[in-house]
Amino acid sequence: MNKSNISIIISIIATALIISGAIYFSSSSPKTQQKVEEENVNNVSVIDGKQIIEIKAKGGFYPIKSTAKAGIHTILRVDTNGTFDCSSIVRIPSMNISQNLPMSGTTDIDIGIQPTGTFKGTCGMGMYPFEIEFI
Repeated sequence: MNKSNISIIISIIATALIISGAIYFSSSSPKTQQKVEEENVNNVSVIDGKQIIEIKAKGGFYPIKSTAKAGIHTILRVDTNGTFDCSSIVRIPSMNISQNLPMSGTTDIDIGIQPTGTFKGTCGMGMYPFEIEFI
């Protein structure tokens, strides 16, 4: 076997390893797992007549989609834990809200009584959206 053939074989093996690694990492990525967890999340509760919607902020908002009841006083509760990216700011354009969040802690944002429909928010840069479907 000459050097050229050896180089080709090494290139083929390296490419195969890279492709198999990419397939493994893409199939087991945290984002994929997060999506599965979001489908089964129960982040809405009613306490003392107020609806509380809890979301986590770090590298985006989780869950990305929530479902809540329309026509009841609602608090959006945002939990942070070591959050220092653009999701440390919550923007709700329809209500002219821009709220800075602490690096770690809980922040309650009173969003009042919402009608039936989709309520949308985002991070400070508009990169990470979230929405609440009021039904």
